[in-house]
Formats: sequence, structure tokens, C-alpha cells
Amino acid sequence: MSIRTLLALAVVFVMLATTGWTAMRPGPGDPRAAALASWMRGTVGHRKLPDPDSGARAIARFFTSLSTAQRLRLADRYPLIVGNLNGAPPALRYRANRTALLQARAVDAGRAHSDQLTVAGRIDAGRRAARYTSLLGGHRQILAFDPSGAGRVAEVFGDLDTATRVSVVVPGVDTNLLTFERIKKAYAAPVGMAAALYEGERAAAPRTRTAVIAWADYTTPSGLGLDASTGSMAEHGATRLNALLDALPRHAEVSLFCHSYGSVLCGIAAPDLPRGEVADITVFGSPGMRVDNAAQLHTSAHVWAARDSSDWISDVPHLEIAGLGHGADPVNDSFGARVISAAGADGHPGYFAPDTTSLANFTQIALGNYTAVACRDADGACTAGLA
Repeated sequence: MSIRTLLALAVVFVMLATTGWTAMRPGPGDPRAAALASWMRGTVGHRKLPDPDSGARAIARFFTSLSTAQRLRLADRYPLIVGNLNGAPPALRYRANRTALLQARAVDAGRAHSDQLTVAGRIDAGRRAARYTSLLGGHRQILAFDPSGAGRVAEVFGDLDTATRVSVVVPGVDTNLLTFERIKKAYAAPVGMAAALYEGERAAAPRTRTAVIAWADYTTPSGLGLDASTGSMAEHGATRLNALLDALPRHAEVSLFCHSYGSVLCGIAAPDLPRGEVADITVFGSPGMRVDNAAQLHTSAHVWAARDSSDWISDVPHLEIAGLGHGADPVNDSFGARVISAAGADGHPGYFAPDTTSLANFTQIALGNYTAVACRDADGACTAGLA
């Protein structure tokens, strides 16, 4: 690599680090670790509780063998475990996470008035307590929740049990409990992204049973520094994503929508995706998928890519040297993805903004209506060979 390229890479990362993405202070310690230790010592009906890492199918069999009363007892006693168990019934996870959120809110509400914390610490605790209140509102379906550190969370729109098409929105850097949703430009945060996609599906195909997951259940890089330029956090996230996918209903076709650093995660996860169950991987605002071309993803899923001209990610050098950078640009013709239009997108975080071609395209991909997808180029080649 030339010195000029190295300097350009350094300048770009410095520039991007000052464009409004801010690092979050770490939250409380690791309450789930204490819950896990208690779970591993626990029993139900004189039976030892299963290892949470035993796999979704084993967990599903375990819960199937329990009575309703036993399931509810476990959810109420171990909410931070049951609420995050891939393979446990979704409704039970929603119940457990509601309990965990109530408990976490009480803790942070107390911390917000503690004289043992700095002013900044009290403000941070108050913000977290307010976020928990929001997540507890209405009939929200929280599929995963862990307040440890900056926090992880996932939310479901629709009925996950009956859906025949399930979409998973995988976000990028600086995604955590406090950035999971926002009021202004809601479509720039995971909740708004997933809600926009679900609403689009309902409008376009009201009789199709769909569900969308806003999946912020991995630890993302904080800011656009060294962590964001390597694949380490994406590798851990890919393991978590594949665990989630293994727990989804077998009758559903799955589409992944991977934004920014989330596309790095999806690229790493691709070879291990459940074959034949994941129909589509759509990346947008992508710095790369850590491969030279789509064929190296070794997936049967259709690979789609989008980038709007207003997205600053185009200034990032698409290369990988000694583990830094994420490789080839997915929207380049040589990559081999199906490149779709993102006309109207509102900068890097705005692909789900209302009335954009990108959102319309994502909706059609999620529904499997490939011939309705608008390609970037006028020849319509991006849908060639698809029904």
C-alpha cells in the first residue's frame, strides 16, 4: 500500500470520528453474569437447568417438556437468562424481559439520585432509566435485553411464531441501549428502521404474515476508531446472529438487512447461515464484507447492495490490509452483488427514511417480490434470474 493511501485512510477515520458519532460511557457491571451463576445452580422439577449455550433446538426441547407453570416460574425467577435464551418461546422471552427491564429501571432510577456517582454518572443512569421506561411502554415485544455495559437489546414487530417471512435489521457502530431508538429522525435508529420496514410490508402485502426484528443484540464498536476498522466485534456478533437465526421458525424465509458495520458482521456470518432458510442479505452504507467478492461469502442467499450518493461511507477506502479495513466495495460491479437503487436516502443513517427508493426496495426484498425491486442501473440487471 502506498504512503498516500495510508495517509488517506488515517485522515478518513479521523474525519469520520468527528462527524457526530459519539462514544457511550459504559453502564453498570455485568448483572447477567450473576444471573447466569444462579441459573447454573438451579433446578426445575428436580431437573438441572440447561446450559444456555447448548443450542436453540436443545433449549426448545427443554421448554417443550415443561408445564406452563414451570415455564412462567423460570421466566420470573431468571428473567435475564430466559429473556435471552434462543429456543425459548418468544412470548415467554417477552415476559421475562419485561421483568428484567422493571428490575433494571429500579436500579438505575436509584443510581440517578446516588451521591456515590459523579454528576455525569447520575445523568447517564437517569437516561438509562428513561430508556427502560420507553421499552416497557405499550405492548412492545422485547426479544433480548442485557443491561451490562452499554447494553444490548432486540425488539420484534409482528408475530414471530406465525410469520412466513422474517426480516432482521442488523445495525452498525454506536448501537446500544441509549441509541436503540430515537424521536427525531426515528428511521436512523434500529427501532425506527424495523418499524418502517414492517409498516411498509403491511401496506404492500397486508395478507402476508411478516415479522421484523430490530436486532441490537451484539456489542458494537464505540465510535469510528480501531474497533470499527477491524472485524473482531463483528466476529463475536456473527456468532450471536447465527444463534438467533437458528431459533427462528423453520417455516419462515429470512432476510437480513445489514447497515454499515452490521454489513461486516453479516459478511462474516454468511458462510454459517442456515442454508435454504436465509433468502436475502442486503447491505447498505457498507464499508465492506471482509471478502473480495460475493461468491466468497459461500451462501445460497441472494446478496443485494445499496449506497446513496449522500452517504459519506463512499469516502472510506474499501480495502483490507493486515486486518484493518473491510475489503471490497459491495456496490462495485466486480463484487457481484445485485446493486439496487437507494435514491432519496438521507445520508449514511437514512436508508429507511419515508418515501425513499431504498425503503421501497427493502420492503419488496423482504416480501420476496424481486421483480418489483428498482435497480441502480436502468438496465434492470439486478433482478435477472429471479422469479
